[in-house]
Amino acid sequence: MTQAPPDQAVDRSRRAVRDRSAAGADRARPHGRRPRSRIRRRMAATCGTLLVALAVVAVAATAIGPVTIPFLDTAGIVAGSVGLELGVYDPRDVLVVQEVRLPRVIVGALVGAALGISGAAMQGVFRNPLAEPGVIGVSSGAAIGAVAALYFGWTALSRWVLPAAAFLGAMAAMAVVFAVASMTRARSTASLLLVGIAISALLGSLISVMVATAPTDDDLRSIVFWLQGGLEARTWAHVQLIVVPLLLGALLLVAFGRDLNVLLLGEEEARSSGVHVARVRLALLALASLLTGVGVAVSGVIAFVGLVVPHAVRLAVGPDHRVLLPASVLGGAAFLVLADLGARMLFSPVTLQVGVVTALVGAPAFLLLVLRSRQQGIG
Repeated sequence: MTQAPPDQAVDRSRRAVRDRSAAGADRARPHGRRPRSRIRRRMAATCGTLLVALAVVAVAATAIGPVTIPFLDTAGIVAGSVGLELGVYDPRDVLVVQEVRLPRVIVGALVGAALGISGAAMQGVFRNPLAEPGVIGVSSGAAIGAVAALYFGWTALSRWVLPAAAFLGAMAAMAVVFAVASMTRARSTASLLLVGIAISALLGSLISVMVATAPTDDDLRSIVFWLQGGLEARTWAHVQLIVVPLLLGALLLVAFGRDLNVLLLGEEEARSSGVHVARVRLALLALASLLTGVGVAVSGVIAFVGLVVPHAVRLAVGPDHRVLLPASVLGGAAFLVLADLGARMLFSPVTLQVGVVTALVGAPAFLLLVLRSRQQGIG
């Protein structure tokens, strides 16, 4: 029998020792620590990159406009807004940044974050990458509430009537969808989707009636502008109105990341894993609807953010909702702030509605993402 050369025998012995050491280390390591650490590293890398992108886009959107302010000065003024004084700046620039542009950018970031994470959650619940925040009638409910306020002249009472009516309309539409769906024999995501489509169609027809019979041209113009979505004249009062519910809702949705992962396996597998499917699904859709209603109440109907952003993030980081949800928050915020910058500057001095820009960018981008996912065998 031929013996191996001494050098090869030594190499084999060393490899065996290393293998036994690695096996012992794996047995000593608590179960699941290594996967969790990988998830944390991936989440940190993904969210860190998106956070830097959001910061750059936010500073650019605050600096660029009819009055252009140097980026470093803009960053210093923004830092001064939170109590970090970095220098003395032109009072005109301080006024433009702190009172005109910064509230608009923050509102845009908050609304984009709400639409992004809501879209990711709904795509997970319905197990369909084409789902988006308006799929169960929430956006249509907000639209009918706001259009009714403009149509009947209620906005003359207070500037807060419009966002209040939009939010109440969104919540009413959500309640009707859930109530009707609960009466069906098959209480599933499919029934919610079908009822949502029917409610959206009904509310859309009512909106068309009010648009066609608007009392004055000014009312018609206001209705059309709101339906296109926009961030004009947003102030710190709007920021204070939405910041708490949006942040709390987003944090609660992120906490459902593991449950969403289990729901992707199917309802039967989720039940066998200990997930209360009906309760979790209701909580996810209610939170996503709440976020959408609050966001749309101050921005108007903005399409494609909740559809394109989660899909793009999913292609970049994978389907794990523990990473996908927080990444969609930052991705949606950066996307909407950048879209609003384009709306202000593409045809300056003419300003477009940000909803028009998101549709112009989002529709082709979504087609490219679909083609790419098909080529890679995804979906």
